[in-house]
Amino acid sequence: MEQENKENSLSFEEAMHELEKIVEKLEKGDVPLEKAITYYQEGMKLSKVCSDKLTDVQKKMTQIMNDQGQLESFDIQGDE
Repeated sequence: MEQENKENSLSFEEAMHELEKIVEKLEKGDVPLEKAITYYQEGMKLSKVCSDKLTDVQKKMTQIMNDQGQLESFDIQGDE
């Protein structure tokens, strides 16, 4: 539980940086299987943190008002 709180307290940029470091380690291919599984689990948690933070930003952006004072929908389009 303590690890989860640490991950949730990371900024989006910090979580992405940690995720990139894990990907680099896994791409080298010389990681023992047990450690690779641990890295993969950590990476999935960090990926969820990033996704949750992006969803939160999208919700906040949806509340932005246009020039006439009306709420406007705002969609973040991911790479497809």
